[in-house]
Amino acid sequence: MSAYGSIPEAVEAMKLGALDYLIKPFDIEELKIIVSRAINQYALKVENIYYREEEEKRFNFDEIIGKSNSINKVLEMVKNVSSTPATVLITGESGTGKELIARAIHKNSLRKNGPFVVVNCVAFSPNLLESELFGHEKGSFTGAIAKRIGRFEMANGGTIFLDEIGEMDLTIQTKLLRVLQEREFERVGSSRSVKVDVRILSATNKDLKKEVEERRFREDLFYRLNVFNVDVPPLRERKEDIPLIMEHLIGKYNKILNKKVKKVSAKAMELLLDYNYPGNIRELENIIERTMIMAKDEIIDEKYFNFIKKETYIEKKGTLKDVEKELIIKYLIQNKGNRTKSAELLGISRRSLQNKIKE
Repeated sequence: MSAYGSIPEAVEAMKLGALDYLIKPFDIEELKIIVSRAINQYALKVENIYYREEEEKRFNFDEIIGKSNSINKVLEMVKNVSSTPATVLITGESGTGKELIARAIHKNSLRKNGPFVVVNCVAFSPNLLESELFGHEKGSFTGAIAKRIGRFEMANGGTIFLDEIGEMDLTIQTKLLRVLQEREFERVGSSRSVKVDVRILSATNKDLKKEVEERRFREDLFYRLNVFNVDVPPLRERKEDIPLIMEHLIGKYNKILNKKVKKVSAKAMELLLDYNYPGNIRELENIIERTMIMAKDEIIDEKYFNFIKKETYIEKKGTLKDVEKELIIKYLIQNKGNRTKSAELLGISRRSLQNKIKE
């Protein structure tokens, strides 16, 4: 309620959150209307909170941490595509969490009670990948001492996630195209068709359009896989999520390492926010795990993060290839030539690192 002369103050109060105001003297009927309006608006607010909470319960995004606009857009896309049968191509740099996105799509789909099978295409040679995906008959090749079902049969009724699909050999791409078109395939060494009911999700850190232009990837397969695209932003483009991710990782490694770390200091957080994470979330997690192994106090200070330089790799002069080369050399020197450890810190596979060294 306000005296006649203090209307500006009443307006200011509304800006700060007041619902309405009355000027004295006031009519009792007017008061009833305003109170009724306030009750209705409060009920609507409670209802909106309820529906928001129900929406969050309905969609399972346990491992995807962040509140930034960019990650919220990704989660909105996941919500939209999850309940459909569409194939999804998940793109983004190494270490951005593409598998987590695939798992979220599966968990929120009609197939959530079925299996979720992951295949890293870069982890197998072409011959082994064919057997891994489609299975083989006994005696079909040297070492095939027994019949074996492949990952597609294991995923029947559920979802298969083909990671690093840009590394897949052209001959296997042809067989995969048939699965997408006909929902059937033959095991290696067999002429009998096997029917499968499986949803296919795939991921790559490559530009598949460029791979198609250079004839390293089938155009028809690309369009079959890319019915719906989810592009996962790199960590450097959503740095506002780092404190939340840090909180999650500290909680995770407190349990794993039996520690009681509460947080990082303000100066340590400043260092972490200045860094550009070429290996994205995977690199951040490696940093936190390594730091928490060494940490002895409840608050981790900046001395544990001295290896992080404030200058960002993206701001350095030279082409992206030059920057990439410099990073590879840096990590190889830091890890005394250990390619496995260097690849892990860079957020790429060992095979990808070897290919980049050869370039």
